[in-house]
Amino acid sequence: MAKILVVEDEQPISDLITMNLKLVGHQYIKAFTGAEALSIIEREPLDLILLDVMLPELDGFELMQRLRSRQLPVIMITAKDSLTDRITGFELGAEDYIIKPFEILEMLARINVVLRRSPTAEQSIVIDGIEIRLEERQVYQNGSVIELTAREFELLEVLIQNKNIALSRERLLELAWGYDFAGETRTVDVHIRQLRKKLGWEERIKTVYKLGYRLEVEGGA
Repeated sequence: MAKILVVEDEQPISDLITMNLKLVGHQYIKAFTGAEALSIIEREPLDLILLDVMLPELDGFELMQRLRSRQLPVIMITAKDSLTDRITGFELGAEDYIIKPFEILEMLARINVVLRRSPTAEQSIVIDGIEIRLEERQVYQNGSVIELTAREFELLEVLIQNKNIALSRERLLELAWGYDFAGETRTVDVHIRQLRKKLGWEERIKTVYKLGYRLEVEGGA
């Protein structure tokens, strides 16, 4: 998974972000000032930066100006919701812009989108001998293709992107079917049942009582 620098001067927000990054398998480094972040960037190989705008010593926009020559994707995180600030961030090279307060699942989804655009993005994931090739949208076991429908693959991808996080049936519908889907939540149950059967993941995809499902993966695999 990715190595992410979290530049956020508010300790509770930094802790919340990094706890969830760890939960889904990412590595992280914390920085609480722009100057500290710049020092880390100089010495550490990174895949992504989550960058607050309002920072002591060196703010997010100033830091972005110093990163122009580097090919490091940046998602800016800020409480400033003005169009001018968003435009400034994008003009400085930000890949995305998240406004506080934000939902953790939204943040993780945006991170996944940006990481997928990276030339070094991980395109193959192996769990229990099952290889999921994200770019090809194919699943293999011992070299043989496991046939999934398009919707089954999209549901699998959502579970993988949010592994070890409990997702409600409603949230799974939104992420895998789309916000305008008018069907019932039992549709999720049917597709989960099919995924468990096809992948042999009866114990891997856990039912969360009165909520939904969670894909359990040890060690951030």
